[in-house]
Amino acid sequence: MTGRAFFGRLGSSMLKRNTIAALAVGIASVGPVSWTDAPVAQTLTDMLAKKTQKANDKKDRLAVESRELVYDKDKNTVSAIGNAQLYYQGRVLEADKVTYDRANNRVYAEGNAKMTEATGQIVYGSKFELTGDFKDGFIDSLRVDTIDKTHFVAPRGERTGGETTVFEHGTYTACDACKDDPSKPPLWQVRAKRIIHKNEERTVYYEDATLEFYGVPIAYVPFFSAPDNTVKRKTGFLAPHYVASSAIGYGVATPFFWALAPNYDLTITPTFLTRQGVLGDVEWRHRLINGSYNVRATGIFQQDPHAFLQPPYGAGDRDFRGAIDSRGKFLLNDKWVWGWDVAASSDKWFYQNYKYRGYANANAISAFSTLGFRETTSTLYLTGQGQRSWFDARAFYFRGLSYADWQKVQPVVHPVIDYDRRFTPSVLGGELTVNANFTSLTRSQTDYQSLVQENGVTPGRYLFPIGYTANGTPISLYDSCAPGQFNPAKCFVRGPAGTYTRLTADVSWRRTFIDPLGESWTPFLSARGDVLFKSPETSGYFNSSLPNFLDTSDDAVFRGMPAVGLTYRYPFVADTSWGTHVIEPIGQIIARPNETQVGKIVNEDSQSLVFDDTNLFETTKFSGYDRTEGGTRANVGAQYTFTMNNGGYVSALFGQSYQVAGRNSYNNPDLTRTGWDSGLDSQRSDFVSRLQIAPTSNIAVTARSRFNESDFALKRVEVQAQATFGSLATSIIYARYAAQPSLGLFTKREGISTSARYDITPNWYVQGSVLIDLSRHAAERFYQVQGYQTSNPVGIGAISLGAGYHDECTTFGIVYQNSSKQTAADGTKERVQTVLLRLELRTLGSASYSYNQTTVTTDGITQ
Repeated sequence: MTGRAFFGRLGSSMLKRNTIAALAVGIASVGPVSWTDAPVAQTLTDMLAKKTQKANDKKDRLAVESRELVYDKDKNTVSAIGNAQLYYQGRVLEADKVTYDRANNRVYAEGNAKMTEATGQIVYGSKFELTGDFKDGFIDSLRVDTIDKTHFVAPRGERTGGETTVFEHGTYTACDACKDDPSKPPLWQVRAKRIIHKNEERTVYYEDATLEFYGVPIAYVPFFSAPDNTVKRKTGFLAPHYVASSAIGYGVATPFFWALAPNYDLTITPTFLTRQGVLGDVEWRHRLINGSYNVRATGIFQQDPHAFLQPPYGAGDRDFRGAIDSRGKFLLNDKWVWGWDVAASSDKWFYQNYKYRGYANANAISAFSTLGFRETTSTLYLTGQGQRSWFDARAFYFRGLSYADWQKVQPVVHPVIDYDRRFTPSVLGGELTVNANFTSLTRSQTDYQSLVQENGVTPGRYLFPIGYTANGTPISLYDSCAPGQFNPAKCFVRGPAGTYTRLTADVSWRRTFIDPLGESWTPFLSARGDVLFKSPETSGYFNSSLPNFLDTSDDAVFRGMPAVGLTYRYPFVADTSWGTHVIEPIGQIIARPNETQVGKIVNEDSQSLVFDDTNLFETTKFSGYDRTEGGTRANVGAQYTFTMNNGGYVSALFGQSYQVAGRNSYNNPDLTRTGWDSGLDSQRSDFVSRLQIAPTSNIAVTARSRFNESDFALKRVEVQAQATFGSLATSIIYARYAAQPSLGLFTKREGISTSARYDITPNWYVQGSVLIDLSRHAAERFYQVQGYQTSNPVGIGAISLGAGYHDECTTFGIVYQNSSKQTAADGTKERVQTVLLRLELRTLGSASYSYNQTTVTTDGITQ
């Protein structure tokens, strides 16, 4: 039965009122249905074919709903009047009145007309004139809203084949209309003589186009095209970005993206620089079933190498410079993953000089984004995670990017392996843990640190061979020991030359009991074993003095450390009208034999020792595996917590540690002197404290301190505060650390870092940050070591000021940054002033500009 026959059964030109008409009508390409076929035996193939045909028939039929349905037999039309809704092939056409001209197979929709596509895209118009299948036609006062909230508007539009839409004198924007005044122009829009959207190509073409901001034209383009909202990746040019620097000149990068296949692509980015030439940049990305990887290579043949400082402060003697990096990550199964992250460059200064975005993103609009990084770390890893176990194996190669980094003292780690397993069900009612670590590394030159001062200056920086002078005085580069000072009284070793391999295994158990009085008792015990295989390197000028510090006689060293202990807690709780108070005394006792093989087991991973509230009750306060705490030690303290009814809280802790019996490991230094000046190197440790105050969710202050155990002098303090007051968000960090002369740190270190952001409106904001070095003598010492004086050492480490705007369609930001004494970092400047500008128009792309005001200086330096 065809659609014509179905409507013919209505009979006359009568109105059918106040009813809901739900009619299945075949308008287009639906053949007649036979009702006389006799049933026959059906195969499975026949049944599947008929089901498919029925599904297609259902999809191609039209369903109509309206308050009134009018059939005009003379005009051969059917009209749905009053909230008319037509459903066809996933599309929904709505209007006050929809008329179907059966003779011409045309559909007319008038009054609040709206068509929703199967994709979710919505088309509005004052009048629709479409073919019966909705694929062709004209629309007056056209507006198209896509699913990702982009908008096309035109006085008239034409649809062709359901594939192409032409907007005559149209506009395009990704901005929403103003809620208060929809007639106002959006923040930005593209106005064009013709906008052509081709669905099959998934591309939008703009002819005679103008970019407008608030209705004001600012740029004209005769023709351009862009992917539509359904495209995630497509071959073509990406938005350019601009750079400027006194060392490299002005430049523009023009990325070209080549979508070779759905799972791999290539990006080619030449950057044309007025002073240095063309910087080439190629990136390959490949996605596989179980992972993905990328490879990126950058290089340039410099036209003016002398724009940069000469060695050892820069790469002013190089014609070709470049870098290569690669990252990859692959799943072996649901528990195991392996990958890599590697980087290599022609010289230390390439990343900073050319703002290499692989590591220092020149497009980033954030505080201190151009301060860069000081090293690259290449790693190859394998990681596995079970329900209660974890495994990680990694190999590392470190490269320092500062002029003061001597690559030969950097270790190559091959590899470090960690394993942790916690057993369930519980063993003897407690938790049993197995932990293991394997570390192997090689270093070609011994890394020394000087312990000598002359006239308040540490003459430990040493370059071998020297070859450079400042005002007639040799320039020192590397933190090392000067000739004739290679003995433990004047130097210590941060890392010995040679190959060192250590294996550690640790088994521990603990269980917590609560007695009837509410007291908490946690007994614990552990057993640990270590073996170190060492092959020291003693040949060469620096390495020949290594036996003065390290016992090189044994090829293998063994160490064992059993321990048994108990932790006691007794919380006292009081409820008041303001909140809940908890006072909790804590005591801990740990019994162990003395630490053995100190100075024979090389300390590579336990050099960072900070005694504070976070490790007061740790069984060992060393940070790694190369050192372990020995002897009998007691840790005592008290903790107070006040939880307010409004959700705020106050928390405080105060405590001290005691060496009860045996040798104090922290006063028994290894070749790195770890433990001295730590606050733990006496029988009674320094006092440590913590205070946290958060009266509301908008304010939080945390202070950590360490006080001398004899006179309560402040040895270390860190204060961090964060607050939000309406549209203003602020943070400040203050730190002060006393001198540690036993570690070569002869003066205090003190500084403040503060930042703030103020949202002027929901869209506009301003922000700023300041890094202040309060230890101004550090700058003075630097200049004195270099052989020249300064009367005004800089105390401002870095300043950042910025402003920005963001909404649903636009992101804009501008940042000014000023950082100090970058000569020591990248070899091109003493201070650097940077302006970063970025504008992003959603769906159209982004453009950025970076300008560096550099100071290339060689004052007082001769070669």
